[in-house]
Amino acid sequence: MSLTFLPITLNDVGTLMPIENDCHSHPWSEKTFKSCIGDRYFGHYLKDKEHIIGFYIGEYILGEATLMDICISPSYQGNGYGKHILNFFTNEAKSLGAEKLHLEVRAKNISALMMYINDGYAEIARRTGYYPSAIGYEDAIVMTKSI
Repeated sequence: MSLTFLPITLNDVGTLMPIENDCHSHPWSEKTFKSCIGDRYFGHYLKDKEHIIGFYIGEYILGEATLMDICISPSYQGNGYGKHILNFFTNEAKSLGAEKLHLEVRAKNISALMMYINDGYAEIARRTGYYPSAIGYEDAIVMTKSI
């Protein structure tokens, strides 16, 4: 299978929104997504010959990069594409000059949490009741990694 990473542009948002909506119980709005393209933000989507597999949005400021969003289309989840996209984010952040990476993850998102731990991220804080959920709110685990 031939896989390609392509930079996300404003023209891609409409195509990526269904994946965003499928991956999150409280997804970004199209307006929020568009506000995270250009300037200090960077992002790429991964596709095979015909389908978009997933994407990420990162933010780079003064030697640090934050993974703002990462999504794998549900039909492609569980096949290692998340790790592939995370590695691409890390390499892009390095190329911009990042020495430290940050992210937040829902405390109940065990598969993502394990992917980040296995990639060398460590928990540095917890934001109690940060994410809205179906019933109430859920904690965010704040993680970091030096590169």
